[in-house]
Amino acid sequence: MNVCHICGIPWDAGVFDQSNILDAPSPGQEVILASFNLHPNYCGTLLYFAQFTDLYARDPSQVRTPGYQWQIRNGGSPLDPYLAFDHVINPWGMAGFPVQMRLGEGAHLELVVRNLGGIDAVQLSQVGGRLVGRYWYNTDFGGAPNKL
Repeated sequence: MNVCHICGIPWDAGVFDQSNILDAPSPGQEVILASFNLHPNYCGTLLYFAQFTDLYARDPSQVRTPGYQWQIRNGGSPLDPYLAFDHVINPWGMAGFPVQMRLGEGAHLELVVRNLGGIDAVQLSQVGGRLVGRYWYNTDFGGAPNKL
């Protein structure tokens, strides 16, 4: 077989690594920090994500982001267990924790942050996100992929 005996991912799987740093959204707004679209007939795995805030970059004890909601979405719906969180889970630039989450055929993956506003909200100037994973042709759709 042409797959890893540990994880089952084909040896020739491609890699995606999408990232961005943007101005923090205004109250009531959200920004897409990173996104990736799997081609039809391809499956994948989200291996890692990272978050960045200018506040955390200046002071690593500032891990909480009250007033901001982070989500990882798949096809527009929050991806369990990352339904909504208000803190930095995997800081940008740190080793972080791998997540190994399988993505179905043709998945549309996004890391977003929304500014909920409120009196307790921290003031962020910049936010960032990174999504890293692998993707491969799903042979359930019949044979080998077409050459590009």
